Amino acid sequence: MAVRAADRVDDHNQADVTFAQKMIPHHRQAIVMSQMARTHNASAEVKALATKIQEAQQPEIDTMTGWLKAWGEKVPQGMGTMDDMRGMMDDPQMMKLNGTSGRAFDTMFLTMMIEHHEGAIDMAKTEQQQGSYGPAKDLATDIITTQTAEISQMRTMLKSH
Repeated sequence: MAVRAADRVDDHNQADVTFAQKMIPHHRQAIVMSQMARTHNASAEVKALATKIQEAQQPEIDTMTGWLKAWGEKVPQGMGTMDDMRGMMDDPQMMKLNGTSGRAFDTMFLTMMIEHHEGAIDMAKTEQQQGSYGPAKDLATDIITTQTAEISQMRTMLKSH
């Protein structure tokens, strides 16, 4: 999604900044989880979904990083803290996922990613309600649409496991 050149830096508010600063580490964790699918004997179906998640979320991270830099705001490093981000996995959960493979990995990955996506959708809904920067609100809409569809897909996949 291209940011229009006419969008001025001052067309954003604190909700837009918070959205980008929280969604970046949230997306980074989804990418780390997705990368595990390649090395943990995941099913072809889970690997395909993980690749799709990674390919969607990395460009969104790049876009939000650009906004924060343009706004003169801090770009979060790593996966940040999880104190106030729904859907983020803690270190023990990530270590447990990393310690599984095959069917057990698939089930844990899908269960955790559903929760992760639900947290992202909550943040995106907050952005839609409180944000003022058009491109950020558009991205929030895209996240809700994409991740709601992926949650449905993952629930179906879990039933077949």
